[in-house]
Amino acid sequence: MNKKKIFNDPIYGLIRFPFDSIYEIIDHPYFQRLRRISQQALSHYVYPGALHTRFQHALGATHLMCRAIETLKAKDIEISDTEYESVCIAILLHDVGHGPFSHALEHTLASVHHESISLIIIKKIGEELNMDFTLVLQIFQGTYHRPFLHQLVSGQLDTDRMDYLTRDSFFSGVAEGIIGYDRIITMINVVNDHVVIEEKGIYSIEKFLMARRLMYWQVYLHKTVVCAEIMLISILKRARFLTQQGTKIASSEELDYFLRNSEASSSDLSNPDFLRHFVLLDDMDILWMIKKSVNHSDIILRTLCSKLLDRKLFKVKSVDNEVNRKLVADQKLKFMEKYGIDESETHYFFTEKTETIKHYETGDKEIMILMKNGEIVPYSHINKHLNLALENRTFLFYVME
Repeated sequence: MNKKKIFNDPIYGLIRFPFDSIYEIIDHPYFQRLRRISQQALSHYVYPGALHTRFQHALGATHLMCRAIETLKAKDIEISDTEYESVCIAILLHDVGHGPFSHALEHTLASVHHESISLIIIKKIGEELNMDFTLVLQIFQGTYHRPFLHQLVSGQLDTDRMDYLTRDSFFSGVAEGIIGYDRIITMINVVNDHVVIEEKGIYSIEKFLMARRLMYWQVYLHKTVVCAEIMLISILKRARFLTQQGTKIASSEELDYFLRNSEASSSDLSNPDFLRHFVLLDDMDILWMIKKSVNHSDIILRTLCSKLLDRKLFKVKSVDNEVNRKLVADQKLKFMEKYGIDESETHYFFTEKTETIKHYETGDKEIMILMKNGEIVPYSHINKHLNLALENRTFLFYVME
């Protein structure tokens, strides 16, 4: 039955996968959980259509991977069926370790990078489905002797980025994020087991890099999106503080595990209780807790929850002059007086955050261009106007009373 299963994707149309194992993995509860993990956290507070999930993204990235591998095989690059299947599984499961609201809570509920958790979950899925994931794990971790397979999963121009830029642009309605993924995939080649882009694809690469920058500032790091995520993080921090002080919080068993324990870290990954609770945790746990806490006895928790649910978000000022800092300082004093809270507790409502974008990475992740004469040249050597510096923006978030 799985061989005939077709997914109707709003971007790529009808898609299917060439291996039964992919469908078995999709049906696994750990993967189905991604239906309940939002792809763009709280971006829908700014872009109402951005309500898509990690599940959709994983399917889309796997579809693009299939197209990339078929393109390489058509160019006489030797890729075995085992390598083909394994790289598809690696991209399918690359985000399986994401927690609720994706990156927003990655270091709030647990100080563990989602890729570290993904690695543990991939191993667990392999064991439960009785599949040998040795090659999958090598490709995922970048230890396989043919680096181009890992580069297609996690590189500067991988199928993960190609899908999330295309998908996030589609659902948010931000046209600046549209990239020519078709042409990029068509221009992919492999030389000495490393990914290269044929010279004809140079302008598609330039557009890809520009689209990524615009999507970060216009969508992912939009000041209002960041503001909503800061409020979400403040809610979790307050809920954890109250729980550990013995105050009851309305939460699921899975969320309660992370609220009661001291901030979980990579050392907890071997703890079966950590994994058991993590794979049952999703956006619904957080939203239910927030909804039930609007009438909590703690004024800080209920104020934060009410404001977030009703989209009465913090105000935002750029850190570019002393006038803004003075304004925020004055508002902090008014807020403390109105709510009767101590200055040590104002960090839940008043904070400063710097967001950074790295436009292009040199070194191991450098995009290599295959010239018509057979020479391989780093893209940074071709585009002399390429911005290699970090771009920073710092904002003050505060409550206006």
